[in-house]
Amino acid sequence: MDKIILTNMQFYGFHGLLPEENKLGQRFNVDLELFLDTSNAGLSDNMHDSIDYSQAYQHVKKIVEGDAKNLIEAVTETIASDLLASFELLKACRVKVIKPDPPIPGHYKSVAVEIYREKAHE
Repeated sequence: MDKIILTNMQFYGFHGLLPEENKLGQRFNVDLELFLDTSNAGLSDNMHDSIDYSQAYQHVKKIVEGDAKNLIEAVTETIASDLLASFELLKACRVKVIKPDPPIPGHYKSVAVEIYREKAHE
């Protein structure tokens, strides 16, 4: 299936279990894969036959920079659910939420949660 890909979208949010995460906040990066049939858009050259990725970005921004959640699993699930409900042409999505600087000891580049969700078949 065709897909639109948005990578390394960067936001600042207040998600996490630790009090300092909720008070000080931290960076979050998000990657999206939006699965849909792009053949009509390719032929028509009309945005009505596709998904406007600037709108998808705004949906993600509102969630990540919005109400704090304890777990990035919940942030990831909220993004997927919102996108699937908001875009009629969207068949499925892969969402990856990355915490580049979580306040946990150790040496690593980041921690992340990635999910794949499909629209319920009607």
